[in-house]
Amino acid sequence: MEHYMEHLLYLLPPEEEDAVTHYYGLFGTERRSLQEIATRLHLSQEDAMERIDQCVRKLAVTPEWQMMKQTIEK
Repeated sequence: MEHYMEHLLYLLPPEEEDAVTHYYGLFGTERRSLQEIATRLHLSQEDAMERIDQCVRKLAVTPEWQMMKQTIEK
């Protein structure tokens, strides 16, 4: 499943992939605070959270996620 998640995240631009990965601590990466992520993206904390939310919503409608979701539900 980790391989599928990595593939899914490659659909995002690198800075958004990095933000999502570190916000949620995926693949054993150290979780970063929203402030740290916002600073790296040159955004306010609110805008950084909105960007992360947009990424998650964007990924949720991809065929790749739908395939993963079916696998998880089985």
